Amino acid sequence: MKHKKYICLLAAVLLLAALCCTPALAAGDVASAVENTWQDAASQIKTVVDNVVFPALDMILAIAFFVKLGLSYFDYRKHGQFEWTGPVILFVCLVFVLLAPTYIWGIIGL
Repeated sequence: MKHKKYICLLAAVLLLAALCCTPALAAGDVASAVENTWQDAASQIKTVVDNVVFPALDMILAIAFFVKLGLSYFDYRKHGQFEWTGPVILFVCLVFVLLAPTYIWGIIGL
């Protein structure tokens, strides 16, 4: 009796799943639809990245660079040795992000 109850419950769940599941079939050429969408949105993406993302990264890196430079100076005053590694890495990252918009779009093809 117990097995019959479980079999009926399993059959009801499978029937419900079969009725609710619909196959997802692509009608037509999906690749061309994606390419057309990318071509339409590429200029908007480029504008947002140039006007929002890169300036935000520049600001964050500039603040981190000057904070690290100040902390390195205070370490120099305390220990007598200036540690260049942190400020140099942050400076190189800052220069990289400042120059990125001029060449990144050439790599992507925009």
